[in-house]
Amino acid sequence: GDILSVFTYTNVGYMIMRGGRLDSVVFFKGYWRYGISTEIGLVNFKISSFEGGSKIIAEDTTDLQVTARGAFGNGSNYPDKEFVIRYLRPFSEKVKQNDFYILAHRGGGRNSDYLPASENSIEMIALAERLGANGIEIDVRLTADGIPILYHDPDINLRLTQKSVIWGNIEDFTFAQISTFIRLIHGEKIPSLENALEYVLEHTKLRFVWLDLKSEKNEIPAVVEIQKRILSKVNPLNRDLQIVIGIPSSDKANNLLSYPGYETIPSLCELTTDFVRQLSSLYWAPRWTQGTQLDLVREIHAEGKQAFVWTLDEPAFVESFMRDGEFDGFLTNHPTLVAYHHYIR
Repeated sequence: GDILSVFTYTNVGYMIMRGGRLDSVVFFKGYWRYGISTEIGLVNFKISSFEGGSKIIAEDTTDLQVTARGAFGNGSNYPDKEFVIRYLRPFSEKVKQNDFYILAHRGGGRNSDYLPASENSIEMIALAERLGANGIEIDVRLTADGIPILYHDPDINLRLTQKSVIWGNIEDFTFAQISTFIRLIHGEKIPSLENALEYVLEHTKLRFVWLDLKSEKNEIPAVVEIQKRILSKVNPLNRDLQIVIGIPSSDKANNLLSYPGYETIPSLCELTTDFVRQLSSLYWAPRWTQGTQLDLVREIHAEGKQAFVWTLDEPAFVESFMRDGEFDGFLTNHPTLVAYHHYIR
């Protein structure tokens, strides 16, 4: 069946449900949760044939009137609190342009966000679209034998992994050792960058991947080769997908500048706009605490580039940046909240 996500403002709430149909009745069931707490529960609803179900099944949007009637519960309790959702209006032309990026941090969310998959895992990437994202940011490090992997921290620790027989700097171990002995907090293997990008390409509709370089080494040669291989498959698969190498520091900028043909490598620069130009980056991504920076964003746009802001989570600032800013996308730990504000525009 189809997947339906519902996003709300209060407590960064959302529902993720699987749907189906019986004759001309549409029904969904799944779970709801608050993104800023551990509160969660079961939810279900249906759209009867005379309240819009038959039109939805027929894909008829003329004179559309839809009412969904359902119930939710707390924890594992049976859903017994009734609610009604009514269709108000179609998406605005701004939303229909489909040119705004909702980028989920660490593949979809952090471990501290109480999601059912570990950050920087393929299993987390699989959830990202259900959480409202159309792009992701993932962290890249190098193993001792030069394999780029997805992992945030410099060391093997209990924040990210289950207890294991190896400990210390994760870049001191080979990919084979990491794959054999390390499991992420929810039991997943640490993925290689290549496997993660192949999953994005072949099993999702995500449109953007931001590779955040975290290694203590120069990982650009190894990462660029993988980036090129995956991007070479995009057109044959008729996919809309950008994969960019993030440049978070002057050291990483110098590493990129030393790479032959760096001007042709799709990159995103978190430094000043002067660095953006020097690196021939396609994207500029300043920290959100610097404000909306309208003049600089407009300069970047005038040069045919795009601007993102990171990492934007606080509800009031998400709302104000959406209203007053001109960024092309937000990097966030709460893609459901950004999705809410984007889709009601």
